[in-house]
Amino acid sequence: MEMENAISFKEAKACPIQFVLAVNDTLNVISGKWKLPIIGSLLFEKRRFTDIQRNIPKITPRMLSKELKDLEVNGMVKRTVYDTTPITVEYELSESGKLLSDVLDKMLEWGMQHREATIGKN
Repeated sequence: MEMENAISFKEAKACPIQFVLAVNDTLNVISGKWKLPIIGSLLFEKRRFTDIQRNIPKITPRMLSKELKDLEVNGMVKRTVYDTTPITVEYELSESGKLLSDVLDKMLEWGMQHREATIGKN
C-alpha cells in the first residue's frame, strides 16, 4: 500500500527533514541488539526457533521470542505454524525483510573495513 504523501528517494536525499524521518523509520524497525542478527540468520533460509537461537550466541529464548514478535508486527518476518505433532513453527523474512539484504551487505562491507582499519593501527 502506497501512502498519498510518499516522497521519492531523490526528494528524501535532498531534504534533511525527510532524510532524518526516513532513517528514523528504518531504525525504529531494526534497532536493538538482536534484530539485525535475527534478520541476518533468516536471510539464508526459513528457520525454526531453536535454529535461530543456535545462530545467535547469548540470546535468551525470551528475548528471541519478543524480537521475533516485534519483527512480525513490523512486517519484516513471516511466522508459519504447521499442524504437525508436535506443532512446527517456521520463521522467514517477508518481502520487505528481504529488501534489507543490500543494507546488511553494506554493513558487512563497512564492518570488515572498519575492523581492519582499527585493528591494523594497533
